[in-house]
Amino acid sequence: MLSRDAILEKLAGDLEELFEIPRDKVSLDAKLFEDLDLDSIDAVDLVVKLQEVTGRRVKPEEFKAVRTVGDVVDCVEKLLAADEPAKP
Repeated sequence: MLSRDAILEKLAGDLEELFEIPRDKVSLDAKLFEDLDLDSIDAVDLVVKLQEVTGRRVKPEEFKAVRTVGDVVDCVEKLLAADEPAKP
């Protein structure tokens, strides 16, 4: 499984590619809508990208609570953890 830092780095690259957000603006406490100027359509594009990256479906009710980059990282961690077999 990817580390939080690796997920953050990948997410920063995706935000830069999709929305032209400079990597230096992307931090765990950056607010998606206020600090990074994403709108609801951008959020949908981000969900699609997360689904591509993780290979898992992002449930809309889970993503409604996402407000910061850290929340997105948490969401990706949960999706990736669901792929791992349970540890004995």
